[in-house]
Amino acid sequence: MKIKGWVVLRRISQTVFLILFVYILWSTTYPLDGPLSPQLLFKINPLIMMFTSISERIILPGIIFAAAMLALTMVFGRFFCGWLCPLGSTADLVGCFRRRDGKAREEVDSLNAGVRKPKFLLLSMIALFAVAGIELAWVFDPMVIFARFISLNLIPSVTFAADRSFAWLISSFSLHGPVYDLYRALKPSLLGINIYFFSHSFVIFLFFAAICGSALAIPRLWCRSLCPLGAIYAVTAKTALLGREVSACENCGKCRSSCRMGAIRDDSSYAKGECILCMDCIYDCPTNITRFAWPLHENEIRPAAGGSTAHKEGITRRDFLLLSTLGISSLGFNFNLRHIRRQRSVIRPPAALEEEEFINRCIRCGNCMKVCPTNGLQPVSFQSGFQGVWTPQLVPEIGYCEYNCTLCGKTCPTGAIRSLSLAEKHAANLGLAKVDRSLCIAWTGNRQCMVCEEHCPTPDKAIKLKRDTVKGKEVLRPLVDGNLCVGCGICQTKCPTSPIRAIRVIPF
Repeated sequence: MKIKGWVVLRRISQTVFLILFVYILWSTTYPLDGPLSPQLLFKINPLIMMFTSISERIILPGIIFAAAMLALTMVFGRFFCGWLCPLGSTADLVGCFRRRDGKAREEVDSLNAGVRKPKFLLLSMIALFAVAGIELAWVFDPMVIFARFISLNLIPSVTFAADRSFAWLISSFSLHGPVYDLYRALKPSLLGINIYFFSHSFVIFLFFAAICGSALAIPRLWCRSLCPLGAIYAVTAKTALLGREVSACENCGKCRSSCRMGAIRDDSSYAKGECILCMDCIYDCPTNITRFAWPLHENEIRPAAGGSTAHKEGITRRDFLLLSTLGISSLGFNFNLRHIRRQRSVIRPPAALEEEEFINRCIRCGNCMKVCPTNGLQPVSFQSGFQGVWTPQLVPEIGYCEYNCTLCGKTCPTGAIRSLSLAEKHAANLGLAKVDRSLCIAWTGNRQCMVCEEHCPTPDKAIKLKRDTVKGKEVLRPLVDGNLCVGCGICQTKCPTSPIRAIRVIPF
């Protein structure tokens, strides 16, 4: 393939996979009939699959896909980071608007060993906490960060803007023909039946924007410095078979200045684990003597991962002592979190694991919240303690758990929410509804109100109506049968009293 062809192919790959990732997340909606499961996005992720398995002392189904990615990295190098990663591709896209001022970049490149070290320290910390039974990979994993932003921020914003734009066009210009037909055609698929909103969306946006915005200062700064998934691939890629070869180098430095990862050093050696195979160096080489090849050409010069600065790129003794201290501290941290978790509770999705295990296994990807047809699943703040942040909870004030829906379990990549059959879902209890007689219309106003009973989905009606006679008038008053209530929350969602509902679901 011609030199420029590799760069074009890489850009096509980035574009295709970025669109594919967004499409999979966009199609994660009722009735979940897309050709690709959103679980697959995370099953190919070694950071999530490995450290969730370690922290939970299990082997997650699908970990073989993550192992396959590592095996491919041992052959090709960090191809995922340069050719597939959606967050990296977004950072590259943002970096196109960066002002081409090489001064700041040269300063960072001159300190590249120090710039690269944090991601290895972060990976080591995540590993130590996982051994102690605490899963923190979700905080820094690029796939989770990207998916959470797309599902909980971008898609709701775009669908809301598009829906309102169609409504404005139709109402303002009386476009009740083709435009309205187009709107109706897009509504059940692209736009969605309902317009959803999620709490914490602004914070999620800021986190994502900070990562991508850093590329305006330094190309791939997040990938160089902080990405723990990149650190795993960097360690694995050090022995990759595919490598960079240079013959008769004139030391013009153009490859070094074009390297978005700062992987090429002054002495013409390169950090093999930092190379993401973007192919910019072979594109910018004025003499066309740079290429990537298999280790079959003994007469070629292959800049190795060694060099004058290589000794600065490892973890020092001080770093090791710091990580050891963090690892020991994590044991006590985990004990305290267990105590905190017992004190707080929220309504979890159906078939969620026990609270402590659920919090640890959930990676906050947003799949379950995105697929929930009623928008009832929302990110938690601090109701479940610090480590429970952004895990899903059912908020009946916003939406209920659909009685015949099992989609959240089908989208969870780690099994934090188990996949249930419909019969199992009908028997799953989320909580128990309780009537506040001081607020209920039927109990305080002596007026007829049967909204909760009418909407109760259980076959035998978990909400019973008690017949009372008040001032010579018969009134039906709701009572909850605790043996039949599954805590779906539809009674609370539909209750007409406001701002506080007269019937509320209490978590178990």
